[in-house]
Formats: sequence, structure tokens, C-alpha cells
Amino acid sequence: MRVLSILVATIALGVLPCFSQTNPDLQTYFRDYVGLTDDQIGFIRDGQAVTKVLPPRTPAEVFIFGAVHIDSSPERYLDFARDFDRLRALPGYLAIAPFSNPPRLSDLKDFAVESDEVEMLKSCVPGKCLLQMPGSYIEDLQRTVDWSAPDVQEQLNRMLQTSALNLLIAYQREGDQVLGEYNDKRSPTDVARQFEYMLGYWRALPRYLPDFYNYLLAYPRRRPENVEETFYWARVNFGLKPTLRLVHVLTRKSERRGEPVYAIAEKQLYSSHYFETALDLTFCVRDRGEPKRPGFYLVKVMGSEQAGLTGLKGGIIRKAAVERSASSLQKSLTVIKDVLEHGQDNRRGPECHARGQREKRITTKEEFFE
Repeated sequence: MRVLSILVATIALGVLPCFSQTNPDLQTYFRDYVGLTDDQIGFIRDGQAVTKVLPPRTPAEVFIFGAVHIDSSPERYLDFARDFDRLRALPGYLAIAPFSNPPRLSDLKDFAVESDEVEMLKSCVPGKCLLQMPGSYIEDLQRTVDWSAPDVQEQLNRMLQTSALNLLIAYQREGDQVLGEYNDKRSPTDVARQFEYMLGYWRALPRYLPDFYNYLLAYPRRRPENVEETFYWARVNFGLKPTLRLVHVLTRKSERRGEPVYAIAEKQLYSSHYFETALDLTFCVRDRGEPKRPGFYLVKVMGSEQAGLTGLKGGIIRKAAVERSASSLQKSLTVIKDVLEHGQDNRRGPECHARGQREKRITTKEEFFE
């Protein structure tokens, strides 16, 4: 509670989970810094999901805050979040799988482009390409693929799978520096630099969870003993184009008073479309302010950066995208609460799980005007 009081008094940006919704300092924090009304603060205290669009530093950024009290245990949420079978049942997921340790090429057998993307990739050049890729990958694509062969799609997929595996292995060995640049558009994107810039948005993180923050930046060096990690890939279809993604999940566990039981970071290593960088932070905090009340607070901040959200049309797209994002996160938090408290699990919609909301919540120009 003392930590939270300091946080509220000193941090205007940077979302860290709260320990009791009845704490007056927390209400001040939500009202003055997050911008919630007294009614919204009361809704969180009473177990209703509340979301808020946080102010970005640039038009390309989107940050969404969400919180809900859940009458269950953080351990049940962690099991829920790691349930890949649940995700495979959702209609938005075309394929998803965790990586072996160490990762193997066979882990990526369904990591593949669609048949209608083959012809478009044939004309892929640095500065103009269907997929987000480093310039060297684009050059290799044109040099090694036999575009007239009947198995051209298989060639592309083998190359894509091998490249993804090599990227992951190099990342596990050397960290962000191997993520390179996306050269699919006129302006290259330095992925590592963009991630560091995005992580800097959460000013509270280095102050109150410095080991976790430093590891996110220094990976694979400085690994804390209380951090577990997994990797997964997914092929999702929540937008105009199916999107391939590689994700690093880091989970920090703590039973120390004044710290979240779990702090979970989902860090995007690669996305074939839309997202130049993305990071979701989740915090599970026991409700120590009301000892007779079971449960914990689930707090999420979802962040991403995407080209195409500037200018006149981009501004229109951005407004629609962030509103949809906030609504989607609110639905996701509500479903998670229902599943953990009552065992209700509606698997017919993508909002059954928080993971994957990023793909659903952001709209591209093509998707918006389709």
C-alpha cells in the first residue's frame, strides 16, 4: 500500500496494478491520472471491467488500460492464459503452437503464407513488400525461390519457417539486436529501438519492478530467478489479411507484499502485417485491502505501434481503432472474469481470451475502408 501511495503521488504515466479499490489514493490515481470517473472507479471495485485509452506520445501508438476484480485466484488465471487448446478452438486462430525447448523446425509446420499471397510476394522488393521483413530476407526471397515451379508455395513456406526459426534461435542467444529492421515500406523500422521506446512508456516499471524491466531490455542477460518464459507462434485472421506472429512470454512470480503475484509480458518478436512492435503487460494482484473478500485484481495495459495512423485518413482510422480496442478489452476482461468465477467459457468469439485482442482491436486502412 505504501508503494502504491508513492506511485500515485509521483507517476503520471505508467500503469502498475493496484492493491485495493477502496484505497483513496488509488481512487485519486484513477481519477486524476488515468482519467476515470467516480462511477468507473466504483464499477472496478464492484467487479465490473473498465477500460481507458491512454494518451499516446505519437499518433502511431495505441495504449489501452483495463482492470477488473475477479473472485478467483491468480493461479487460475495463469492456467487460463497458458491454455493453447482453448485458443485453438477460437475462430480467429488459424493455427497456434508453443515452441519446444530448444525450438525445432517441426514446431513451425503450419507457419505458412496463404496461396493468394504467393503472386504478390513475387514482386516483393525493399521498400514495397507484402510482408514485413528485413531487406536481406527480401533479397534472399527473390534469389532463392523458383517462382515458376509448381511447388512455389511450399518453397516460400520452407524459407519462411527456416527464417522464423533462425530468428528465434538468434534472439534467444543475443536478444533484441538480432530483430533487425523491417524494410517493407519506404521508411525502415528498427524493431529493437521501437520496442525500447515503447517500453519506456511505463515509467513505473523500472522503479517498482526493476529486475523485470531490465530483463525485458537486456534479454537474455540478467535473468531473475523468479521469471519463467515461453515462446509461441500464431497465425491469426482478425483483420483483412491472415497475420503470422512470433511472441515471447515472460512471467514474473512474487509473493512479496506490495508486488503483483504475477507480472506477465507478451513481447512481439515478429509480425507479418500491421504491427511494427507490440507489448502487452498483465498484472495479477491479490486483494489485500479487504482480507475477507477473496480474489485479485487483473490489470492490463496493451500497447502497439502501427504505421498508417497519421494524416487525415489515418486520424479517422485511429479514432475507430482505439474505440474498438477499448471495447474489445472490456469484453475480454468480462469473459475472463466469468470463466474464472463461474466456469463460463464462450468459445465462439475471439474475446474469450485476452491474448489475440491486439490483432482484433487495430484496424488497417484497407480493413477500415473495405
